[in-house]
Amino acid sequence: MSGDQPPREYLSGAMRALRADAGLRALLVGDAALIEAELRDAPEALRRRAQVVPATEVVAMGESPREAIRRKKNSSMRVAIDLVKEGRASACVSAGNTGALMAIARFVLKTMDGIDRPAIAYGLPNRKGGVTTTLDLGANVDCAPEHLLQFAVLGSALVSAIESKDNPTVGLLNIGEEVIKGNDVVKQAAELLRASTLNFHGNVEGNDIFRGTTDVVVCDGFVGNVTLKASEGLAQMLADFAREEFTRNAWSRGLALLAMPVMRRLRRRIDPRRHNGASLLGLRGIVIKSHGSADAFGFEWAIRRAFEASRHGLLERTAAAMATYAAQLAVPVAVEARAEAGAATAPGTGPGNGPGGTSSRQGAAEETKRAATPGVGE
Repeated sequence: MSGDQPPREYLSGAMRALRADAGLRALLVGDAALIEAELRDAPEALRRRAQVVPATEVVAMGESPREAIRRKKNSSMRVAIDLVKEGRASACVSAGNTGALMAIARFVLKTMDGIDRPAIAYGLPNRKGGVTTTLDLGANVDCAPEHLLQFAVLGSALVSAIESKDNPTVGLLNIGEEVIKGNDVVKQAAELLRASTLNFHGNVEGNDIFRGTTDVVVCDGFVGNVTLKASEGLAQMLADFAREEFTRNAWSRGLALLAMPVMRRLRRRIDPRRHNGASLLGLRGIVIKSHGSADAFGFEWAIRRAFEASRHGLLERTAAAMATYAAQLAVPVAVEARAEAGAATAPGTGPGNGPGGTSSRQGAAEETKRAATPGVGE
Protein backbone atom coordinates (compact mmCIF):
# COMPACT_ATOMS: atom_id res chain seq x y z
CA MET A 1 0.00 0.00 0.00
CA SER A 2 2.89 2.43 0.51
CA GLY A 3 5.22 2.17 -2.47
CA ASP A 4 5.77 4.70 -5.23
CA GLN A 5 3.43 2.79 -7.54
CA PRO A 6 -0.34 2.46 -7.09
CA PRO A 7 -1.51 -0.77 -5.38
CA ARG A 8 -2.74 -2.03 -8.75
CA GLU A 9 0.86 -2.43 -9.96
CA TYR A 10 1.93 -4.52 -6.96
CA LEU A 11 -1.23 -6.65 -7.11
CA SER A 12 -0.51 -7.30 -10.77
CA GLY A 13 3.00 -8.38 -9.74
CA ALA A 14 1.51 -10.73 -7.14
CA MET A 15 -0.75 -12.30 -9.75
CA ARG A 16 2.23 -12.76 -12.07
CA ALA A 17 4.16 -14.49 -9.29
CA LEU A 18 1.21 -16.79 -8.51
CA ARG A 19 0.97 -17.65 -12.18
CA ALA A 20 4.70 -18.41 -12.36
CA ASP A 21 4.73 -20.91 -9.48
CA ALA A 22 1.81 -23.14 -8.58
CA GLY A 23 3.24 -23.74 -5.10
CA LEU A 24 3.00 -20.11 -4.06
CA ARG A 25 0.28 -18.71 -1.81
CA ALA A 26 -0.08 -14.99 -1.11
CA LEU A 27 -1.47 -12.95 1.77
CA LEU A 28 -2.31 -9.52 0.36
CA VAL A 29 -2.24 -6.97 3.17
CA GLY A 30 -3.92 -3.59 2.95
CA ASP A 31 -7.21 -1.86 2.15
CA ALA A 32 -9.49 -4.87 1.76
CA ALA A 33 -12.12 -3.15 -0.40
CA LEU A 34 -9.51 -1.73 -2.75
CA ILE A 35 -7.70 -5.05 -3.09
CA GLU A 36 -10.91 -6.99 -3.71
CA ALA A 37 -11.95 -4.51 -6.39
CA GLU A 38 -8.59 -4.78 -8.15
CA LEU A 39 -8.71 -8.60 -8.06
CA ARG A 40 -12.20 -8.80 -9.49
CA ASP A 41 -10.94 -9.47 -13.00
CA ALA A 42 -8.15 -11.85 -11.97
CA PRO A 43 -8.54 -15.54 -12.95
CA GLU A 44 -10.46 -17.52 -10.35
CA ALA A 45 -7.64 -20.07 -10.05
CA LEU A 46 -5.24 -17.33 -8.95
CA ARG A 47 -7.70 -15.63 -6.60
CA ARG A 48 -8.19 -18.90 -4.73
CA ARG A 49 -4.49 -18.85 -3.86
CA ALA A 50 -4.58 -15.27 -2.58
CA GLN A 51 -6.08 -14.23 0.74
CA VAL A 52 -6.83 -10.62 1.63
CA VAL A 53 -5.69 -9.53 5.10
CA PRO A 54 -7.21 -6.16 6.11
CA ALA A 55 -5.03 -3.30 7.36
CA THR A 56 -6.52 0.12 7.99
CA GLU A 57 -3.36 2.27 8.01
CA VAL A 58 -0.54 3.06 5.57
CA VAL A 59 3.06 4.09 6.28
CA ALA A 60 3.89 6.94 3.91
CA MET A 61 7.19 6.91 2.02
CA GLY A 62 8.49 9.96 3.89
CA GLU A 63 7.17 9.01 7.29
CA SER A 64 9.43 8.70 10.33
CA PRO A 65 10.25 5.08 11.24
CA ARG A 66 9.71 5.91 14.90
CA GLU A 67 6.22 7.24 14.20
CA ALA A 68 5.46 4.17 12.09
CA ILE A 69 6.27 1.94 15.06
CA ARG A 70 4.48 3.99 17.70
CA ARG A 71 1.37 5.22 15.95
CA LYS A 72 0.58 2.85 13.09
CA LYS A 73 0.24 -0.58 14.59
CA ASN A 74 -2.37 -1.55 12.02
CA SER A 75 -0.42 -0.41 8.98
CA SER A 76 -0.13 -2.86 6.08
CA MET A 77 3.61 -3.07 6.74
CA ARG A 78 3.22 -3.86 10.45
CA VAL A 79 0.45 -6.40 9.85
CA ALA A 80 2.51 -8.17 7.18
CA ILE A 81 5.54 -8.47 9.48
CA ASP A 82 3.30 -9.62 12.34
CA LEU A 83 2.09 -12.43 10.04
CA VAL A 84 5.70 -13.60 9.69
CA LYS A 85 6.26 -13.50 13.45
CA GLU A 86 3.05 -15.46 14.05
CA GLY A 87 4.08 -18.12 11.54
CA ARG A 88 1.13 -17.45 9.22
CA ALA A 89 3.53 -16.28 6.51
CA SER A 90 7.02 -17.50 5.70
CA ALA A 91 8.22 -14.16 4.33
CA CYS A 92 7.22 -10.52 3.97
CA VAL A 93 7.68 -8.51 0.75
CA SER A 94 7.26 -4.74 0.74
CA ALA A 95 7.95 -1.89 -1.67
CA GLY A 96 7.27 0.71 1.00
CA ASN A 97 9.34 3.05 3.17
CA THR A 98 12.70 1.30 3.65
CA GLY A 99 13.42 2.93 7.00
CA ALA A 100 10.02 2.01 8.40
CA LEU A 101 10.26 -1.54 7.04
CA MET A 102 13.65 -2.07 8.65
CA ALA A 103 12.58 -0.47 11.93
CA ILE A 104 9.32 -2.41 12.22
CA ALA A 105 10.94 -5.69 11.20
CA ARG A 106 13.72 -5.16 13.72
CA PHE A 107 11.26 -4.26 16.48
CA VAL A 108 8.83 -7.11 15.80
CA LEU A 109 11.09 -9.96 14.66
CA LYS A 110 14.26 -9.00 16.61
CA THR A 111 17.79 -9.62 15.43
CA MET A 112 19.81 -12.81 15.50
CA ASP A 113 22.23 -13.37 18.37
CA GLY A 114 25.37 -11.27 18.02
CA ILE A 115 23.88 -8.88 15.45
CA ASP A 116 23.24 -5.27 16.45
CA ARG A 117 21.91 -4.05 13.11
CA PRO A 118 20.19 -5.82 10.24
CA ALA A 119 21.58 -5.05 6.81
CA ILE A 120 20.15 -4.97 3.30
CA ALA A 121 21.94 -7.49 1.06
CA TYR A 122 21.61 -7.74 -2.68
CA GLY A 123 23.23 -9.92 -5.32
CA LEU A 124 24.64 -7.71 -8.08
CA PRO A 125 25.43 -9.55 -11.35
CA ASN A 126 29.11 -9.92 -12.19
CA ARG A 127 31.18 -10.79 -15.25
CA LYS A 128 31.80 -14.33 -14.00
CA GLY A 129 28.16 -15.21 -14.56
CA GLY A 130 27.22 -15.16 -10.89
CA VAL A 131 26.40 -12.47 -8.37
CA THR A 132 28.37 -10.45 -5.84
CA THR A 133 26.49 -10.23 -2.56
CA THR A 134 26.78 -6.61 -1.46
CA LEU A 135 25.71 -5.13 1.88
CA ASP A 136 24.64 -2.82 3.39
CA LEU A 137 22.60 -1.14 0.67
CA GLY A 138 20.70 1.49 2.60
CA ALA A 139 19.62 0.36 6.05
CA ASN A 140 22.50 1.89 8.04
CA VAL A 141 23.92 5.18 6.82
CA ASP A 142 26.32 5.66 9.74
CA CYS A 143 28.24 2.57 10.84
CA ALA A 144 30.94 1.78 13.36
CA PRO A 145 33.78 -0.59 12.35
CA GLU A 146 32.28 -3.52 14.26
CA HIS A 147 29.01 -3.15 12.34
CA LEU A 148 30.91 -3.67 9.09
CA LEU A 149 32.41 -6.81 10.63
CA GLN A 150 28.91 -8.04 11.47
CA PHE A 151 27.80 -7.33 7.89
CA ALA A 152 30.73 -9.43 6.66
CA VAL A 153 29.60 -12.30 8.91
CA LEU A 154 26.02 -12.00 7.64
CA GLY A 155 27.11 -11.85 4.01
CA SER A 156 29.42 -14.83 4.41
CA ALA A 157 26.68 -16.82 6.11
CA LEU A 158 24.22 -15.98 3.34
CA VAL A 159 26.59 -17.01 0.55
CA SER A 160 27.54 -20.18 2.44
CA ALA A 161 23.87 -21.08 2.86
CA ILE A 162 22.59 -20.24 -0.62
CA GLU A 163 25.59 -20.93 -2.86
CA SER A 164 27.08 -23.76 -0.79
CA LYS A 165 30.47 -22.05 -0.57
CA ASP A 166 32.31 -23.13 2.55
CA ASN A 167 34.66 -20.16 2.77
CA PRO A 168 33.39 -17.22 0.68
CA THR A 169 35.76 -14.35 0.07
CA VAL A 170 34.99 -10.95 1.58
CA GLY A 171 36.04 -7.55 0.24
CA LEU A 172 35.76 -4.19 1.99
CA LEU A 173 34.59 -1.45 -0.37
CA ASN A 174 37.09 1.40 -0.39
CA ILE A 175 38.52 4.13 -2.63
CA GLY A 176 41.57 2.02 -3.32
CA GLU A 177 43.10 -1.38 -2.64
CA GLU A 178 45.96 0.00 -0.54
CA VAL A 179 45.78 -0.49 3.22
CA ILE A 180 46.50 3.19 3.89
CA LYS A 181 43.43 4.39 1.97
CA GLY A 182 39.95 5.09 3.30
CA ASN A 183 38.43 6.89 6.26
CA ASP A 184 39.00 5.89 9.88
CA VAL A 185 35.90 3.67 10.04
CA VAL A 186 36.95 1.67 6.99
CA LYS A 187 40.54 1.35 8.21
CA GLN A 188 39.43 0.09 11.61
CA ALA A 189 36.94 -2.29 10.00
CA ALA A 190 39.76 -3.68 7.85
CA GLU A 191 41.78 -4.36 11.01
CA LEU A 192 38.87 -6.27 12.54
CA LEU A 193 38.38 -8.27 9.36
CA ARG A 194 42.07 -9.13 9.11
CA ALA A 195 42.01 -10.30 12.73
CA SER A 196 38.99 -12.52 12.08
CA THR A 197 38.93 -15.99 10.53
CA LEU A 198 36.73 -14.80 7.70
CA ASN A 199 38.24 -15.21 4.25
CA PHE A 200 39.11 -11.52 3.97
CA HIS A 201 40.46 -10.58 0.54
CA GLY A 202 41.22 -6.98 1.48
CA ASN A 203 40.04 -3.64 0.12
CA VAL A 204 38.13 -3.66 -3.15
CA GLU A 205 36.93 -0.85 -5.39
CA GLY A 206 33.53 -0.28 -6.98
CA ASN A 207 34.44 -1.99 -10.26
CA ASP A 208 35.42 -5.15 -8.35
CA ILE A 209 31.74 -5.74 -7.57
CA PHE A 210 31.02 -6.35 -11.25
CA ARG A 211 34.28 -8.19 -11.87
CA GLY A 212 33.33 -10.74 -9.25
CA THR A 213 36.62 -10.23 -7.40
CA THR A 214 35.06 -11.43 -4.13
CA ASP A 215 31.89 -13.28 -3.18
CA VAL A 216 30.87 -10.63 -0.65
CA VAL A 217 31.45 -6.87 -0.63
CA VAL A 218 30.87 -4.93 2.59
CA CYS A 219 30.17 -1.21 2.97
CA ASP A 220 27.98 1.17 4.96
CA GLY A 221 24.44 1.87 3.79
CA PHE A 222 25.18 5.31 2.39
CA VAL A 223 27.91 4.09 0.05
CA GLY A 224 26.01 0.92 -0.79
CA ASN A 225 22.78 2.66 -1.71
CA VAL A 226 24.57 5.19 -3.92
CA THR A 227 26.47 2.35 -5.61
CA LEU A 228 23.28 0.40 -6.26
CA LYS A 229 21.31 3.33 -7.65
CA ALA A 230 24.21 4.53 -9.80
CA SER A 231 24.62 1.02 -11.25
CA GLU A 232 20.93 0.74 -12.08
CA GLY A 233 20.94 4.20 -13.60
CA LEU A 234 23.93 3.30 -15.80
CA ALA A 235 22.27 0.10 -17.00
CA GLN A 236 19.10 1.99 -17.90
CA MET A 237 21.05 4.75 -19.66
CA LEU A 238 22.98 2.26 -21.81
CA ALA A 239 19.72 0.53 -22.76
CA ASP A 240 18.20 3.89 -23.71
CA PHE A 241 21.28 4.87 -25.73
CA ALA A 242 21.15 1.61 -27.68
CA ARG A 243 17.45 2.09 -28.40
CA GLU A 244 18.04 5.67 -29.60
CA GLU A 245 20.87 4.65 -31.93
CA PHE A 246 18.97 1.73 -33.44
CA THR A 247 15.98 3.97 -34.20
CA ARG A 248 17.91 7.01 -35.47
CA ASN A 249 17.18 6.40 -39.20
CA ALA A 250 15.98 3.76 -41.64
CA TRP A 251 19.46 2.23 -41.96
CA SER A 252 19.76 1.91 -38.18
CA ARG A 253 16.30 0.40 -37.93
CA GLY A 254 17.30 -2.18 -40.53
CA LEU A 255 20.37 -3.10 -38.52
CA ALA A 256 18.21 -3.24 -35.41
CA LEU A 257 16.12 -6.01 -36.94
CA LEU A 258 19.25 -8.09 -37.52
CA ALA A 259 20.59 -7.34 -34.05
CA MET A 260 17.26 -7.86 -32.26
CA PRO A 261 18.04 -11.36 -30.88
CA VAL A 262 21.35 -10.12 -29.46
CA MET A 263 19.77 -6.99 -28.00
CA ARG A 264 17.02 -9.00 -26.34
CA ARG A 265 19.58 -11.26 -24.67
CA LEU A 266 21.60 -8.24 -23.56
CA ARG A 267 18.52 -6.51 -22.18
CA ARG A 268 17.61 -9.64 -20.29
CA ARG A 269 21.06 -9.79 -18.69
CA ILE A 270 21.18 -6.17 -17.56
CA ASP A 271 17.49 -5.64 -16.70
CA PRO A 272 17.59 -4.60 -13.00
CA ARG A 273 13.98 -5.68 -12.54
CA ARG A 274 15.05 -9.32 -12.74
CA HIS A 275 17.27 -8.75 -9.71
CA ASN A 276 14.66 -6.83 -7.69
CA GLY A 277 14.29 -7.80 -4.07
CA ALA A 278 16.94 -7.29 -1.38
CA SER A 279 17.17 -9.41 1.77
CA LEU A 280 17.05 -7.79 5.20
CA LEU A 281 19.69 -9.95 6.87
CA GLY A 282 20.18 -10.48 10.58
CA LEU A 283 16.48 -10.74 11.46
CA ARG A 284 14.62 -13.71 12.90
CA GLY A 285 12.41 -13.83 9.83
CA ILE A 286 12.59 -13.39 6.07
CA VAL A 287 11.89 -9.86 4.88
CA ILE A 288 12.45 -8.79 1.26
CA LYS A 289 12.61 -5.13 0.24
CA SER A 290 11.44 -4.33 -3.27
CA HIS A 291 12.22 -1.07 -5.00
CA GLY A 292 9.43 1.37 -4.31
CA SER A 293 9.34 2.20 -8.02
CA ALA A 294 9.20 -1.42 -9.17
CA ASP A 295 6.59 -2.21 -11.81
CA ALA A 296 4.55 -5.42 -11.85
CA PHE A 297 7.37 -7.36 -13.50
CA GLY A 298 9.93 -6.19 -10.92
CA PHE A 299 7.61 -6.84 -7.98
CA GLU A 300 6.92 -10.33 -9.29
CA TRP A 301 10.64 -11.07 -9.03
CA ALA A 302 10.79 -9.75 -5.47
CA ILE A 303 7.97 -12.11 -4.48
CA ARG A 304 9.60 -15.01 -6.28
CA ARG A 305 12.88 -14.24 -4.49
CA ALA A 306 11.10 -14.34 -1.13
CA PHE A 307 9.39 -17.63 -2.02
CA GLU A 308 12.67 -19.22 -3.06
CA ALA A 309 14.34 -18.02 0.14
CA SER A 310 11.58 -19.61 2.19
CA ARG A 311 11.44 -22.81 0.15
CA HIS A 312 15.18 -23.35 0.50
CA GLY A 313 15.17 -22.66 4.26
CA LEU A 314 17.24 -19.47 4.03
CA LEU A 315 16.61 -18.48 7.64
CA GLU A 316 17.56 -21.85 9.10
CA ARG A 317 20.54 -22.32 6.79
CA THR A 318 21.83 -18.82 7.45
CA ALA A 319 21.55 -19.33 11.21
CA ALA A 320 23.45 -22.60 10.91
CA ALA A 321 26.13 -21.01 8.74
CA MET A 322 26.46 -18.12 11.17
CA ALA A 323 27.36 -20.57 13.90
CA THR A 324 30.58 -21.15 11.96
CA TYR A 325 31.46 -17.49 12.40
CA ALA A 326 30.15 -17.09 15.95
CA ALA A 327 33.63 -16.44 17.32
CA GLN A 328 33.96 -13.37 15.09
CA LEU A 329 31.00 -11.69 16.77
CA ALA A 330 32.83 -11.70 20.11
CA VAL A 331 35.11 -8.96 18.79
CA PRO A 332 32.51 -6.16 18.52
CA VAL A 333 30.85 -7.27 21.75
CA ALA A 334 34.16 -6.79 23.58
CA VAL A 335 34.63 -3.40 21.94
CA GLU A 336 31.16 -2.29 23.02
CA ALA A 337 31.78 -3.48 26.56
CA ARG A 338 34.91 -1.34 26.79
CA ALA A 339 33.08 1.64 25.32
CA GLU A 340 30.26 1.32 27.85
CA ALA A 341 32.73 1.01 30.71
CA GLY A 342 34.35 4.28 29.71
CA ALA A 343 31.09 6.12 29.00
CA ALA A 344 31.00 7.77 32.44
CA THR A 345 34.28 9.57 31.88
CA ALA A 346 34.13 10.02 28.13
CA PRO A 347 30.51 10.04 26.95
CA GLY A 348 29.98 9.54 23.25
CA THR A 349 33.45 8.10 22.63
CA GLY A 350 34.62 4.64 21.58
CA PRO A 351 33.85 2.60 18.52
CA GLY A 352 30.86 0.92 20.16
CA ASN A 353 28.94 4.18 20.55
CA GLY A 354 27.84 4.55 16.94
CA PRO A 355 24.09 4.65 16.24
CA GLY A 356 22.55 1.31 16.99
CA GLY A 357 25.47 0.14 19.16
CA THR A 358 23.43 -0.02 22.38
CA SER A 359 22.54 -3.49 23.63
CA SER A 360 18.98 -4.64 23.02
CA ARG A 361 18.83 -5.89 26.62
CA GLN A 362 18.08 -2.40 27.91
CA GLY A 363 14.34 -2.87 27.63
CA ALA A 364 11.49 -2.43 25.20
CA ALA A 365 11.56 1.37 25.25
CA GLU A 366 15.22 1.50 24.26
CA GLU A 367 14.62 -1.20 21.65
CA THR A 368 11.89 0.94 20.10
CA LYS A 369 14.23 3.92 20.00
CA ARG A 370 17.03 1.89 18.38
CA ALA A 371 14.73 0.20 15.90
CA ALA A 372 13.31 3.49 14.74
CA THR A 373 16.58 5.28 14.09
CA PRO A 374 18.41 3.55 11.24
CA GLY A 375 19.63 5.99 8.61
CA VAL A 376 17.97 4.90 5.41
CA GLY A 377 18.24 6.18 1.88
CA GLU A 378 15.47 4.75 -0.33
